[in-house]
Amino acid sequence: MTSPRPRAGILDISPYVGGDSDVEGAARTIKLSSNESAIGPSPAAIEAYRALAAELHRYPDGGSDSLRRTIAETFGLEAERIITGNGSDEIIGTLVSAYTGPGDEVLYSQHGFLMYPIAAKAAGAIPVAAPESDHTASVDAFLAAVTPRTRVVFVANPNNPTGTYLPAGELERLRAGLPDDVLLVIDAAYAEFVSRNDYDAGAELARGADNVVMTRTFSKLYGLAALRVGWAYAPADVVGVYHRVRGPFNVNAAAQAAAIAALRDQEHAHKARKHNDVWLPWLTAEFQRLGLTPIPSIANFVTVDFGADGPTSAPAALAYLNAHGILPRAVAGYGLPGHLRFSIGLEDENRAVIEAVEAFLATSDE
Repeated sequence: MTSPRPRAGILDISPYVGGDSDVEGAARTIKLSSNESAIGPSPAAIEAYRALAAELHRYPDGGSDSLRRTIAETFGLEAERIITGNGSDEIIGTLVSAYTGPGDEVLYSQHGFLMYPIAAKAAGAIPVAAPESDHTASVDAFLAAVTPRTRVVFVANPNNPTGTYLPAGELERLRAGLPDDVLLVIDAAYAEFVSRNDYDAGAELARGADNVVMTRTFSKLYGLAALRVGWAYAPADVVGVYHRVRGPFNVNAAAQAAAIAALRDQEHAHKARKHNDVWLPWLTAEFQRLGLTPIPSIANFVTVDFGADGPTSAPAALAYLNAHGILPRAVAGYGLPGHLRFSIGLEDENRAVIEAVEAFLATSDE
C-alpha cells in the first residue's frame, strides 16, 4: 500500500514558521516576534467584531464591497481595482499560482519575505533570490537576475526582516527595466509606518502600469492580525484573474467589519504611528549604545546583529532572552543567522528588552 503522493517539489518546501508566542514557565511573556501592533486594534474595530456574533450563520459579502469602498475612500483609489484576501499572504500565493507554473521563475530579494519562495515552490515555479546591498534590495541585482523565464518579481518595501526600503525613484527604475509581461508585486505591509519623503507605497506606480500590484495588510498598524485581512491595488486584468481563482468567501464577515471600523478610526491609527515614531528610534539608539549594530529600519521592528558565533551570538542571546520571557524573532531562515528581529512593543516592554540585553552582554563578559 502506498499513500497519495503530492506533486513533485511540494515535500521540498520548508513550512513557514511564525514567531513564538509563549515561553513555558515564564511568569510574563513579552512577545516581540511577529511585528504585531504594540497598542492593539481600535476600540471601534473590537466593537464591530463583537457586533457580528449574532450573524455567524450568514455568509460574508463575497466581494468585500463595503470594505473595498472604504479602502478606496481612505487611500484615494478606485474601488474596482481593489482586491481583498485572507491576509496579504493569500493574495501573494494566489497571484503566484495564477501567473506561474513549473519551470517559471519568481524573483525576490536575498533577505525577502519567506512566503515568496514558498508560494513559488507550491506553484511548481523556481524561486530566485537577487543579492542585496547593505541589507537593502538592489534594482541592478534584480534586473541582472531577470531571465526569459521570470514571471513575477516581489519587492517588500519596507522589507521584512531588515526594515530597509527602496525610494520611489528606484521602484520606478525597476518597473521600467522589467519586461511588460513580468508582474511586479510591491508588498507594502508596513507602509503606514513610513514617513520618508522619498517613499511611495506603490499605488501611483500600479495606477499607471498594467503589470504592477501593490499589496497591503490590516495586520500591522491596524492591529487585526488575528482576523487575517489584506488587500491589493491592481490593474483591471489582474483583478479579473484574481477573482477567477480566489475562494468565493475568502474574507470573513468579522474581518470585513473590523477592517472598515479600523479605517474609520484614523485617530487610533495616528496613535499607533506616533508610538512607533517614538520607540523605533529609541530602541535603535539603545542597541547602538550597547555596542550592537541594528539594521536601519523604517518599519515597526528593528533587526540587530549579535553575530552568529561566540558567547554573545544571536543563538545565545535568543536563549537568554527566552529564558527571561522575552521573544524576539530568530531570522536565520532569512539568511541572517547572526541577527535577531525585535518588534516595537509598549514602553515597559521596550525597556525590559534593553535591560535584558544589557544583562546578557554583561554576563557574557564575565
